Amino acid sequence: MYTARAVTTLAAKSQSLPFLEAPPNLDGGVGDYGFDPFRFSDFVPIDFLREAELKHGRICMMAWLGFVAVDLGFRVYPAPEGFEGLTSVTAHDAAVEQGGMSQMLLWFSLLEIFDTVAVVQMLEGSGRAPGDFGLDGGFLKGKSEKEIETMKLKEIVHCRLAMFAFSGVVTQAVLTQGPFPYV
Repeated sequence: MYTARAVTTLAAKSQSLPFLEAPPNLDGGVGDYGFDPFRFSDFVPIDFLREAELKHGRICMMAWLGFVAVDLGFRVYPAPEGFEGLTSVTAHDAAVEQGGMSQMLLWFSLLEIFDTVAVVQMLEGSGRAPGDFGLDGGFLKGKSEKEIETMKLKEIVHCRLAMFAFSGVVTQAVLTQGPFPYV
């Protein structure tokens, strides 16, 4: 009688989606929980994706604060004549009419040019970490590697939360047409 043993190799499973295989290009960096269900890392360098995630998260943190601040009554004075009584939802259209959005486009485009240079250098192996512009203000000075990794993890978690939070606050503000807390 012959006995055969079945040999099955199980591919590593994703930590965040255990019913999927772990994406092979994820390298276990800060905030890496194996979440890449659309396999973007197969087509785009992971450092570029991390850079984009940090950039969008940082923008959303500021955007959430600015969006809610307008509805809480914070203004930049002297405010242009057409800006009195605006809500966060109506402020966009008023800014477009006043021409402020073209100035924002100009300045943000200049910032993107500088950012693109840094990202290209990073992708060519300069050693620059994604999202690092050397602007920590000494906050990380004297910290151990473990403390720095903890702060980086906190930042990426807050960035991810901010992207959802901003989407939620804008949706809720438009649906309720009311002031903060948009209920």
